[in-house]
Amino acid sequence: MIVALIIACEVGFWVLLALGLAVRYLLKWRRTSVVLLLCEPVLELVLFVATAIDLKNGAEPGWEHGLAALYIGYTVAFGHYTIRWLDGHAAHRLGGGPPPPKPPRHGRARARHETRLWLRAVLGGAVALGLLQLAVWYVGDSGDVSSLRAFQWVAIRTVGIYGLITLGYWIWPKKAPSDAENAEEESRLTTGKERVRS
Repeated sequence: MIVALIIACEVGFWVLLALGLAVRYLLKWRRTSVVLLLCEPVLELVLFVATAIDLKNGAEPGWEHGLAALYIGYTVAFGHYTIRWLDGHAAHRLGGGPPPPKPPRHGRARARHETRLWLRAVLGGAVALGLLQLAVWYVGDSGDVSSLRAFQWVAIRTVGIYGLITLGYWIWPKKAPSDAENAEEESRLTTGKERVRS
């Protein structure tokens, strides 16, 4: 049941997001789009309540409960970021707005960008850890909480590995191409476009 609900929440997230952006930029109903997008957190609340009820009804803590905690943590950390990113692209494609700024690709600017994303991952991991710990306390000595503990380590390892990758952007920053390389790349792209047109 919990797995099906996680899938339903994920599908619901994208359906609400698509509807919200379509209503905003195709029908120009801004207030309706805001209402649709504000329904997104309700999905996580439903999943949280359903997980708590499942445990309360005597369900043995399993991997699906751990997965639910990780999913909620990820959505809390990256949900708004994803919505904002897609909103920028929808405004450009459907609303005639300017193209959204691309994330930096080189040097310290890229390292700072990756660090901000990693901090979101830390937030998501902290939320997941907190929910899993609440579940451990809730179950107490009456059930096997090993799967919940295992998912806590999954959250910690994921954040740790992501942190090491982010550190790599600071230690070995990718260098920006020189002006000559930029001109060569522009020339190659222009030639490619002309070939396509012809």
